[in-house]
Amino acid sequence: MKKQLLFIAIASLFTSMASAADLYVRDLGAGGSYSTISAAITAANDGDRIIIRPKAGSLPFIENLTIDKSLSFVSEINFSKYILQGTITVTPAAGRVVTINNLQISGTNAITVSGDTTGGRTTLNVFNSTTAGVNAGVANTTLNMSGCIGTAITMTHGRITGNKITSVTINTPTIDTNPSTDDIEIIANAFSANGTAISMNQKNYNFRILNNFAGTGIVTISAVKSNSTNEIINNVISSTNTSNANNSIQVSSPAGFTGLISILNNVFYYVGPTFGTFYPVTASGVSCYVYYNISNYSVTMPTITNSGNNITASISLNTTTYTVNGLAPNTGSPEDDFADIDLSRNDRGNFGGSDSWANYWPTNVGNKPQVNYLKTPRRIYTGTTEMNATGSGYSK
Repeated sequence: MKKQLLFIAIASLFTSMASAADLYVRDLGAGGSYSTISAAITAANDGDRIIIRPKAGSLPFIENLTIDKSLSFVSEINFSKYILQGTITVTPAAGRVVTINNLQISGTNAITVSGDTTGGRTTLNVFNSTTAGVNAGVANTTLNMSGCIGTAITMTHGRITGNKITSVTINTPTIDTNPSTDDIEIIANAFSANGTAISMNQKNYNFRILNNFAGTGIVTISAVKSNSTNEIINNVISSTNTSNANNSIQVSSPAGFTGLISILNNVFYYVGPTFGTFYPVTASGVSCYVYYNISNYSVTMPTITNSGNNITASISLNTTTYTVNGLAPNTGSPEDDFADIDLSRNDRGNFGGSDSWANYWPTNVGNKPQVNYLKTPRRIYTGTTEMNATGSGYSK
């Protein structure tokens, strides 16, 4: 009986794989393909891939897309984006997975998940694309975004890595009815917001904010998951005289939702004083462990109980190369968990630690394959024995 069940399972897998199809979209329907992306979506089944050939002369496909199936979209030409002049609306459904690669949306058009998901979760993956924004701030929805250029991102859960974006807002006023088993992760992004670069107001998940460069923006945490453990590590966070704030990180949470936030190895840069006294971190309602950070202005934090080894130094930011000048190397947290990828002691700022900026933004990458969606656990054990860790990722 077990062998028969195994055979049925394998046969079902092959049947599912065999049923997935590639549908081609080319200008004027060349070679028997579809002439519009919408027509291919209509003809597709769940699990199909739609391969789109960029139009000559960088002309766009002029259409608004509604995606109501689990589909993936890719360019037919390596390292070339297909251009869309229109909006993309993803219709939510339990178990729906939509993956968009190599897209460029012209103008101010965005990608939107149209509503909450019931009975399960919707997943939207956006890789190596350019878009004015992604609106996925609805319940039971995961947004994974990597290697993209865009403006404002709104979400409730997901993993945002290696993007150049204006800001990200994680806003979940209600508890997910079908929660994900993964944390929220915001890693190695370049933010350009003048004001709030990362805004976190959610009660569902632990979060990790690692190795980001916010040259003109701050981080605000307005709610945390009850009894959660969270990380804000190896970031560059700047409170400028245009951000109307005198703190780099502002933490608070409503009654009943308390947790711990480890704030380590960050660079706090202040341009001022314009709005009064600068405290790198302020907190209420949440315990913050604030150690081994560096600031150009002040390390005084009267609302923080657990704080130490924070120093001031003469440093400056380069918002073109996303680097910090004046940092003393290998002077961050001495714990093994925060060692550099080269096994030296951890540096402060976005180039420090195992989630270093260089993992997501390698130099001289050109058109070579690039891992830009990396998971690198800092330490793995089998029982009490430490093991070597490996990373996995998507390549463009």
